[in-house]
Amino acid sequence: MPLFSYRAIDARGKRALGRIDALNLIDLEMRLRRMELDLIDGEPVSHRGLFGAKRVPRRELINFCFHLEQLARAGVPILEGLGDLRDSLENARFREVVANLIESIEGGQTLSQAMAGQGRDFNKVFVSLIRAGESSGRLAEVLQRLTESLKWEDELASQTKKVLLYPAFVGSIVVAATFFLMIYMVPQLKIFVKNMGQTLPLQTQALFFVSDLLVAWWYLFLLAPVAALFALRFMILRNPLARLRYDAFKLGLPLVGGILRKIILSRFANTFALLYAAGIPILEAIRTTQGVVGNLVIRRGLERAEQLIGEGRNVTGAFHAVGLFPPLVIRMLRVGESTGALDEALANVSYFYNRDVRESVEKVQQIIEPLLTVLLGSLLGWIMLSVLGPVYDVISHIKT
Repeated sequence: MPLFSYRAIDARGKRALGRIDALNLIDLEMRLRRMELDLIDGEPVSHRGLFGAKRVPRRELINFCFHLEQLARAGVPILEGLGDLRDSLENARFREVVANLIESIEGGQTLSQAMAGQGRDFNKVFVSLIRAGESSGRLAEVLQRLTESLKWEDELASQTKKVLLYPAFVGSIVVAATFFLMIYMVPQLKIFVKNMGQTLPLQTQALFFVSDLLVAWWYLFLLAPVAALFALRFMILRNPLARLRYDAFKLGLPLVGGILRKIILSRFANTFALLYAAGIPILEAIRTTQGVVGNLVIRRGLERAEQLIGEGRNVTGAFHAVGLFPPLVIRMLRVGESTGALDEALANVSYFYNRDVRESVEKVQQIIEPLLTVLLGSLLGWIMLSVLGPVYDVISHIKT
């Protein structure tokens, strides 16, 4: 279906801009009218941009699930509830998504089927849970669990950013300081040292050589990492083997790799517990979670666990054979499976990893700070030793 950009006006005279899928201008006008907007003008968008349309922010989904849960508990019909939510949304992109849901439900689809048609904003886990809630008559309870899960994911995402962004930020400062010293300060010191007429020691020659390279080819040093990242991304998207090796490399990184593994397994355990508690069969729950782990190595492990369970192994035995979880977690799964409370055991697994991630992030930050300080200090020490060494030699010869 083509994508249209539009300008419209609401009942209060406020202008609205946005994009929405429509068959033609007449269909566009009808869709906007359902959103209580009057079309001013619209035109088809020839492309959806380099990175596609923006996804709905997680915070908007949290509010959506919370308010829809409250309306469902109050006995408000889904269509009326969605209409009220659409009118109260400030995010234009999400307002269009909810309008599409309303249109699909009016066309005879269920809520889960309508959400499946908006797959970019509602993933397979979301749709599966809503479908389970509809079939069991526990939609409000499922929406409550979804709200809690989305809040947990939001907190987990912030912890992931701490792991990745802090070293990147401090590392960029070190790189910027290196460029400043090598391009601006060292060339000035080079003139002073060479005028002394001394034979330069090896470390001084190496320093001047690196400085000359950076002064002459500084743009290559800046563009090469960017080009390498684009090439790596292209290779990962096109070559499954490259993606597998890259994901394995990330998990094997010192300090960060272990934390990433715990974050992924925590997300898996939380999602699996959510699906299992909603009444979704184990094999289907594992198959659904494979799309949310975001790492091909872990996904292959889950595929192997699904195969083993399909062959007759119990959940504990399958995960033990795959080697995804440590012995303590396997023991928790065994107890949960034997007592019939596997969802509670998986929730405990998620809590275990989530707490471990917090502690690991704090430890990594405590380690990275002195490491980067030592790195910057070593760089400054190398520069000072390389520059002051010849000066000291001159002074020693003068004294003798």
